[in-house]
Amino acid sequence: MKLGFIGLGIMGKPMAFNLLKNGYEVTVFDINETAVKEMMEQGAKAAQCPKEVAQNSEVIITMLPKSEHVKSVVLDENGVIEGASEGTIVIDMSSITPVASKEIAAKLAERGMHMLDAPVSGGEPKAIDGTLSIMVGGKEHIFEKVQPILTSVGKDIVLVGDHGCGTTAKLANQIIVNVNIAAMSEALVLAAKAGIDVEKMYQAIRGGLAGSAVLDAKVPMILERNFQAGGRIDINLKDLTNVMDTAHEIGVPLPLSSQVLEMFHALQVDGKQADDHGGLVQYYEKLAKTEVRKG
Repeated sequence: MKLGFIGLGIMGKPMAFNLLKNGYEVTVFDINETAVKEMMEQGAKAAQCPKEVAQNSEVIITMLPKSEHVKSVVLDENGVIEGASEGTIVIDMSSITPVASKEIAAKLAERGMHMLDAPVSGGEPKAIDGTLSIMVGGKEHIFEKVQPILTSVGKDIVLVGDHGCGTTAKLANQIIVNVNIAAMSEALVLAAKAGIDVEKMYQAIRGGLAGSAVLDAKVPMILERNFQAGGRIDINLKDLTNVMDTAHEIGVPLPLSSQVLEMFHALQVDGKQADDHGGLVQYYEKLAKTEVRKG
């Protein structure tokens, strides 16, 4: 099966590489020419625009920052919809709004094409080792057709429901992850200011009810002052903005999420938008005039 992959960023590039490793023929496109060249060196073919990707693919995967980018790549005059044949499947693995996802799916359906919204969780490390969690929305028969492709990039792959359900599940995921990081940051800064060994505290609590995948992923990075992004602050800010927009539309108050969103805005103003979202600890450190470090 010939695949197309559009969006070779922090997540997209290792995902496309894993598809190549699993024997798929992959045509790629990104505005970052360096990323495209790197993929060509690994055996991918390059296209000049999304339309050309679609002309050479039966299934096209998009992995892009925002709803407007996905809409442009799929629906513009040089977009996927203009180059794809009837029966083509688009798998959008970006984190966008359910409204945008349903809109794109409807426009593709008018041309006899199919779409799955299939956002991911796990960050760069799991994108690299091909063990992402994938939340899928769409028709079951289409999901079953592309499931072998998804297993090349993910481990826990669940069809949540119809169009928009995958993106909704991702919004819920982002609430849990980012509010968890905020709570963890509060605790770490309290411990550091109190003068205890934060690393030993982490070892003491990680096996109990406070333990989590977030704790294990982010505390070692924070102790090393390593804020190199696996999930950037500005991307998570975008995700929580989507969360709040969706929540307001359907009448769901989200007081914790709204507070974390404001923290991300503060960090962006402070020039930390490219840091990993574990860098949220810096917001609390600034308030408490202390720093969480090893030892």
